[in-house]
Amino acid sequence: MKRCFDIVFALIAGLLSLPIMLVVGIAVAIWLGRPVLFYQTRAGLDRRPFRMMKFRSMSDARDAEGRLLSDAERTGRFGLLLRRTRLDELPEFWNILIGDMSLIGPRPILPETIDALGERGVRRCSVRPGLTGWAQISGNAILSNDDKLDLDLWYIANRSAWVDLKIIAETVLVMILGDRISERRLSAARQSVPER
Repeated sequence: MKRCFDIVFALIAGLLSLPIMLVVGIAVAIWLGRPVLFYQTRAGLDRRPFRMMKFRSMSDARDAEGRLLSDAERTGRFGLLLRRTRLDELPEFWNILIGDMSLIGPRPILPETIDALGERGVRRCSVRPGLTGWAQISGNAILSNDDKLDLDLWYIANRSAWVDLKIIAETVLVMILGDRISERRLSAARQSVPER
């Protein structure tokens, strides 16, 4: 059922967001340069690698000696806006459609990061990675990596249609209001997966 929902949602949302993606793509080309899309290998279901697609949010700006500037310097206000509103992630509807990702699940991370997590990394990859997830509506970028992992593992142990609907609804609020840490959810996640 979840996979069917993912396909239908990705098709409808992808088609409806095409005009927005066109505008974002043009804006990225103007302010950040080409290529407009950014591809990176991430760990998927059962740790299988896949190529995740996003709008780029950093330029290729370099110093006088040709070295790339820091991530913060290359991101700038426009890149931060893309990330805060999650507009940089719209191309991931394609990843959902072809089965690399789900709408809801732990955010896909680098294979080497998963490997470093050991058994917890294996458990994290027991479901398809998602466009949004429990960690994303509970603090996201302002959480530590350990806290994100605890929240992801809590989701995997407690996932349900109701939890997924809650994540979808609250993702919209996060896009509008920004990230806020949920201490209640963090506490519940830490208690359910105490081993680190």
